[in-house]
Amino acid sequence: MNVTQDLELWTLIVNASLVVKLVMLLLLAVSFLSWTFIFSKWIAIRRARRQTEQFERDFWSGNDLNLLYQGAVNSRHTIGSLERIFEAGFREFSKLRNQRGNDASALVEGAERAMRATYQREMDLLERHLSFLASTGSVSPYVGLFGTVWGIMHAFRSLANVQQATLSQVAPGIAEALIATAIGLFAAIPAVVAYNRFSHDIDRLSIRFESFMGEFSNILHRQGPR
Repeated sequence: MNVTQDLELWTLIVNASLVVKLVMLLLLAVSFLSWTFIFSKWIAIRRARRQTEQFERDFWSGNDLNLLYQGAVNSRHTIGSLERIFEAGFREFSKLRNQRGNDASALVEGAERAMRATYQREMDLLERHLSFLASTGSVSPYVGLFGTVWGIMHAFRSLANVQQATLSQVAPGIAEALIATAIGLFAAIPAVVAYNRFSHDIDRLSIRFESFMGEFSNILHRQGPR
């Protein structure tokens, strides 16, 4: 087998040491999970943005709050995050308003607590798997580098009994070791880009949610107790 055949990608992977193969397998598995989370998170954020825009149009178009609430209750499993926040706040407001002795401030405070709790749950759902992408982006290059260092050490140890090492003897061992770093970068770069993009999109949604909660609280305060 000549040097060109020795440097073919599949040949390098097959001939790599056991530790390097395990590193490559780990990085490929992490990369697969990372891409799975990237696509699922992209779909989830896109759907959340679309549902938020739709509910904001319905809310600010002047529709009756009771009708919006009933629509949210009837479609609880398909509504978006912002509509669930509205549902929680209006449900608590209505419950407290039917009780005697509650002033406007108490009603609004109860609605705000309910909205804040739902807001936290929705943000947790939107941020799910982001920590995995962050860890993949920061750790994968070092895991690949570990495989590279180990592979280079293995390559040089195999040359310990050779009196005169040539490029054809050294190149395959170093090349197979460098594949681990390449796979580590392949796993890390998309994860970092996706994490930064998704974090930005989720932060913008969070701002819209918080703005809505403040404006909705003002509306509830004007309605006050019956």
